Amino acid sequence: MTGPQVEVLLQTLISGLLLGGLYALIGIGMTLIMGVMKIINLAHGELMMVGMYIAYGLFTFFHIDPYLSVIIAAPLLFILGVLLQKYLINPVMKVDSILPENQVILTVGIGMVLANLATIFFSSDYRSTPVDYATKAWYLSDVWKSSPIELSLSFPWTVSFLFSLVITAGLWFFLTKTDTGKSIRATAQDNDAALLMGVHVEKMRVITFGLGSALVGAAGCLFIPIYYLYPDLGGQFTLIAFVITILGGLGSTVGAIVGGIVLGVFESLTSTYIGMGWAPVGRFMIFVAALIFIPGGITSLFRRKRLGR
Repeated sequence: MTGPQVEVLLQTLISGLLLGGLYALIGIGMTLIMGVMKIINLAHGELMMVGMYIAYGLFTFFHIDPYLSVIIAAPLLFILGVLLQKYLINPVMKVDSILPENQVILTVGIGMVLANLATIFFSSDYRSTPVDYATKAWYLSDVWKSSPIELSLSFPWTVSFLFSLVITAGLWFFLTKTDTGKSIRATAQDNDAALLMGVHVEKMRVITFGLGSALVGAAGCLFIPIYYLYPDLGGQFTLIAFVITILGGLGSTVGAIVGGIVLGVFESLTSTYIGMGWAPVGRFMIFVAALIFIPGGITSLFRRKRLGR
């Protein structure tokens, strides 16, 4: 490969890694909910859209930086998630029905309501947060003067990626070091065993849905300096979260991180070497490939390796 080709490849991989880190944060929220509640939250992207509108409103009316709005948006999305789970989803889950997927259909309805409310209050116009650093970038040549390769790091993409790392690390600490986090993990692993051990399973479900909503709301704040915002934005991110969950393995937070990075790099490579319009097609291809060749997700490969199979 020639120098320029190597430069393009490295730049593409860097962009894919930064995108994958944000995708992972979205996927972790969905996989947490799926692991504990055993349902697919198809309103996941719409909850992210709500977080983005909160960040947009804080920036427009109070001039609060989108990254700082995470501190406000995440708790608000947690409360919204708790209310949705406690008063809408949980009652439906308790009802015996011929169609056990009623709760999944309910999340579709919740997503439609959130999208239509956003249209009513904000119209269908595209909106953004015109921050000063939107077009800023760091260049390798600024650090290494004699570098033969010219690589750049977008300021907003890099900051968003670092924020996602911090949030993911905080989630890991919460799930592994706190009693509530351990109870959530126990509920995800074995609902009945957790109940016998004295875990308040219903409470853990409420907290988990709120936590998943807070994570995707935080992701929305990290995306708003980069993406245009409109009411129907949520659908594509619900699909992305679902692909990451399937790719990483149902209910696996580690799998969601790996799946998000894999998807981000794959989309970046597809956009660079095939075309921007092919990124959604590449997303669908990797989704189908995961279902056919690794139906248990990437984490199932790690388990097989540990077992020596």
